[in-house]
Amino acid sequence: MDQNLIAGLPLFKQGKVRDIYIVGDHLLMVATDRISCFDVVLPTEIPGKGKILTALSVHWFGAMEDICPNHLLATDVAQFPSVCQRYRNRLEGRSMLVRKAAPAPVECVVRGYLFGTAWKEYCGKGSVCGITLPKGLAEASRLEEPLFTPSTKAPVGEHDENITFARMVDRVGSKRAEKMRDISIAVYLRAREMAEAKGIIVADTKFEFGLMNGEVILIDEVLTPDSSRFWPMEGYQPGKAPDSFDKQYVRDYLLGLNWDMKPPAPPLPPEIVRKTQEKYAEALRRLTSKQMKAPL
Repeated sequence: MDQNLIAGLPLFKQGKVRDIYIVGDHLLMVATDRISCFDVVLPTEIPGKGKILTALSVHWFGAMEDICPNHLLATDVAQFPSVCQRYRNRLEGRSMLVRKAAPAPVECVVRGYLFGTAWKEYCGKGSVCGITLPKGLAEASRLEEPLFTPSTKAPVGEHDENITFARMVDRVGSKRAEKMRDISIAVYLRAREMAEAKGIIVADTKFEFGLMNGEVILIDEVLTPDSSRFWPMEGYQPGKAPDSFDKQYVRDYLLGLNWDMKPPAPPLPPEIVRKTQEKYAEALRRLTSKQMKAPL
């Protein structure tokens, strides 16, 4: 069993970076310090990462409540059920008590800039996930309108697959697909405006939705360095890869290795771990004015 698991709580699911436990009628989501790239969990953790993801998700859940309800109930361990109290040190700052919801079988990706796999597809086909774009765009160009590009949700160790909106409709139905798309774009546009006021570009991001009592709600994490690309506004220039406050730094390191992007993943050296910590902490500081106490 993973040493991060809390033996005293019944495990509901272990994701790439989160451990989810059953607590009465609710779920307890614990953000670990694991990091995944290319849908593979790396053997090296980023200390403090789980606390940063939790703090940012809580920040954004609150900022988007009028656009879409979410599953968050509490983050203060003192408000958790009594069974959780003995694990306070393990849970403090990195856990959320949430409502149970049936997860949608797709991830909702919104792209405001042309980068990553979208840039690669554009170079070859002039399109992104089947959506034709104007000719002559440069890498990292801001798109006139954000693109909604859903993907599958692959099991741990397998790769997500971009799908068309039509295939998303086949999976979740037209009304829910349209609602998830509209919410995703609305949340992205608000986040982009809020982040730009703090000096950060939200290049792209992905959301997860669940169904609870027939209602579509936001679940999992929202606008974190794991689920988004955050770029500093200073120095941004279309045509070149920007600096980032997300795990692109780790991706770039891994792309320089002779690794086939299949498990097992190679370990990260201490310098990569340290710089990744700094980038995640800087995203938190800029977006929320909160600072993680050293050491992470």
